[in-house]
Amino acid sequence: MAILMVLTSHDTLGDTGKKTGFWLEEFAAPWYIFQDAGVEVVLASPAGGQPPLDPTSDAPDAQTQDTGRFRKDEKAQQALANTLPLSSINISDYDAVFFPGGHGPLWDLAEHPVSIDLIEKYWAEGKPVAAVCHAPGVLRHVKKPDGTPLVQGKRVTGFTNSEEEAVGLTKVVPFLVEDSLKQAGGQFERTDDWGVYVVTDGHLVTGQNPASSAATAEELLKVLHR
Repeated sequence: MAILMVLTSHDTLGDTGKKTGFWLEEFAAPWYIFQDAGVEVVLASPAGGQPPLDPTSDAPDAQTQDTGRFRKDEKAQQALANTLPLSSINISDYDAVFFPGGHGPLWDLAEHPVSIDLIEKYWAEGKPVAAVCHAPGVLRHVKKPDGTPLVQGKRVTGFTNSEEEAVGLTKVVPFLVEDSLKQAGGQFERTDDWGVYVVTDGHLVTGQNPASSAATAEELLKVLHR
């Protein structure tokens, strides 16, 4: 069994002059859940190579047991430094796809034709698609085989408007995850800000925020083993 994990290549936080990228916990927790379950994980990104790390996710108050484990894991660090270009991926090689968040995906993966095409093909084949925090935003342009939005009528979650407001980036991001999922017809669900919340609807799995990253990965494994 193999899971494709797709990370952002975007490192600029709008016009703020600050850096962004992927969120470390949202990579590390799923990485170890998959690894510990004996699942092969292959990493990809639009540009290939080392994806940019959101510096905020590297701050002392954002560290977890999984991020600490990653810091001591040379094999994981090497895998992360050498992501495959998304355009080189053969989707038939993988049983599912997982998108970690961070603000970066809102700029590149949400609009990236290869990413959109990949998700559409996985969906059409009945393969699980999972995304956490900001990454459910990558679904905003994805269509089902009948041409309707993938999330239309689906139970979904993701980084909420109030969580974006709390981190002060409502006016910086290109779109709000909650709003975009609702606009595409999704039935948006949530728990309290920063609480753990995961929604599974068929073979679509979404998680609300960084705290939900491990639970989202565990839910993806359950869907894979159904």
